[in-house]
Amino acid sequence: MSKKNLTESKLDPKVIQALSKIRNIGIMAHIDAGKTTTTERILFYTGKTHKLGEVHEGTATMDWMPQEQERGITITAAATTCFWKEKTINIIDTPGHVDFTIEVERSLRVLDGAIVVFCAVGGVEPQTETVWRQADKYHVPRIAFINKLDRIGADFYAVIDQMKERLGCKPVPVQLPWGTEDQLQGVIDLVENKALKWTSPDLGAKYTIEEIPAELKEDAELYRQNLLDSLADFDEPFMEKYLGGETLSAEEIRASIRKGALELKIIPVLCGASFKNKGVQTLLDGVVDYLPSPIDVGEVIGHHPTDESKEVICRPDPSEPFAALAFKIMTDPFVGQLTYIRIYSGKLESGQTFWNTNKGKRERANRLLRMHANKSEEVNEVTAGDIVAIMGLKLATTGDTFCSEGRQVLLEKIEFPEPVISIAIEPKTKGDQEKLGQALQRLAVEDPSFRVTQSDDTAQTLISGMGELHLEIIVDRLKREFKVDANVGTPQVSYRETITSAASGEGKFVRQAVGTKGQYGHCIVSIKPTERGKGFVFVNRLPEGLIPKNFYPAIEQGAREAMSGGVLAGYPAMDIELTLTGGSFSETDSSEMAYKVAAAMAFKDAALKANPTILEPLMACEVVCPQDYMGAVIGDLNARGGKIHGMNARLNLQVISAEVPLVKMFGYSTVLRSSSQGRATFSMQFSHYSPVTAEVLQEIKQRAGILPQKPVETLI
Repeated sequence: MSKKNLTESKLDPKVIQALSKIRNIGIMAHIDAGKTTTTERILFYTGKTHKLGEVHEGTATMDWMPQEQERGITITAAATTCFWKEKTINIIDTPGHVDFTIEVERSLRVLDGAIVVFCAVGGVEPQTETVWRQADKYHVPRIAFINKLDRIGADFYAVIDQMKERLGCKPVPVQLPWGTEDQLQGVIDLVENKALKWTSPDLGAKYTIEEIPAELKEDAELYRQNLLDSLADFDEPFMEKYLGGETLSAEEIRASIRKGALELKIIPVLCGASFKNKGVQTLLDGVVDYLPSPIDVGEVIGHHPTDESKEVICRPDPSEPFAALAFKIMTDPFVGQLTYIRIYSGKLESGQTFWNTNKGKRERANRLLRMHANKSEEVNEVTAGDIVAIMGLKLATTGDTFCSEGRQVLLEKIEFPEPVISIAIEPKTKGDQEKLGQALQRLAVEDPSFRVTQSDDTAQTLISGMGELHLEIIVDRLKREFKVDANVGTPQVSYRETITSAASGEGKFVRQAVGTKGQYGHCIVSIKPTERGKGFVFVNRLPEGLIPKNFYPAIEQGAREAMSGGVLAGYPAMDIELTLTGGSFSETDSSEMAYKVAAAMAFKDAALKANPTILEPLMACEVVCPQDYMGAVIGDLNARGGKIHGMNARLNLQVISAEVPLVKMFGYSTVLRSSSQGRATFSMQFSHYSPVTAEVLQEIKQRAGILPQKPVETLI
């Protein structure tokens, strides 16, 4: 799905006016940077709530799940709608923990803009880099909010430098802090060239506009000059006025900042301290002034479901045919399944039927709900630009496209990461068996990064996810929400298989039975390794007429299915290019099933000759610890097979960056706490798959029964 602006489109002026008043934004950052606290303050100042919720007290409106309130973290993306300066702001508060990064991914897919929150002490942290890359992937304009300027060690200017260095972006401050730590009084507004001083110590609701203090005039002049220079770099009309010495109004500067933000040329930077209620109103002004409306996002281009070369244009116009994308499924204990959608064109009324393109079936919107975290407000009609939830859909899953049956369109599917960790799970009693299966199925529909599989060897149920915390939350939800007691095994790493050389293979499936039609399929393939992360590539180099074309999809499907079980130890294979080079067919006996089996046989034959090996997930790990414990931390990471990539000082702490095999990181948080007297912290996220060591490969082969077990010495 791509987007283009609406400069050439002729929308009704009333439609343009209505859509220009909508902002669909997300709030994202590293864990503990203050996303949820910032959202709570936004809800308070926009009049959505009348009492400030606190994360540390478990009273945050957006952290409504019991698991979120107990741990003080955000697990699921929560949506809400509020109003500021006659604008409607749809906000999605996303998780910061890497285990729930899919929540950020699927939210960014449908958002028009984002606020990225940075901790003034921690700066650009690992998960910040991850969410930044996700925003780059979907070309989401964003503004930065440097939070926690009231904390000891806060450094606004160091965070700006880190943004340039680590994120490769162009941060342009539009505000400067007036004091830091316990001396934080307000901000310097570089657009208006004025100082804003908070007068209410508790709620920060009131501030006065003053002249810039004498001690900050020099810095303010320097950064205002930097702001105007940055705008002149990409905005020609602005540059002409600027270089011509003409006076530029605050409105002209804001318009140019908005242009740069929408084109991803600059990142406007604002600042404050959400917990102390400072800077939130000016952040809301920044959302209205600098982030895009659905009009700025423009037309969305999808494809016809049966003909990918045929483009279908969806304009944000209520009079156009309906088109929307489902980006989140949630199970509500009172109302059942809720499907969150972003509407790109047309309108949807309560009770209306529409087409689910991915499933090829009709669906009916029983009720339409405008959500506020886990509370809702029923509405009768929603139009282009809205983010709402539909109640009562039976077939919908995350990433489905909904449209009018008369104009079918397929918007791009959302890509989900592969799980890296698995545990075995079984019900405690026989009566829980059915309940467990149903509960796991519902959780898998909600969370596409969570998978449920059945082990062929042991008949165990395996649940897989993005990390230990992810699976811990799933098990907790099973007990609380679904009232299922389960026994859980120890975590297991999700290994993968691949090949290290090229090889050819042949598969021939022939079955003859008296009185019935036979089966005949014959394929010859060659395989070779591809670059890491490329997945499976199917290439057809079959001479014309050797096998009828209608069997090609079955051959590809057979190869894919064979890859899902590997050839060494049953792990899924990855990063392989398979080329179909030959084969034959029978006019009487050939069938799709026969070619699927033959392709699977050919793949396995070739893979066994191509020096197969096992890959393991490597994690990018960052440990923050005092200088005194640095030696012990590095020694422990080395002992776990980690590679140290760098060490940097952050205030009086050391930041150690390393790459460590996931299998060696189970229980690391306990070890780190005890070895540093609780003063060190760490975060890790999946980096890439890499070949295991010869020792681990031997161990896996022995477990799979490929190699004999090591002989046990007997004393005589």
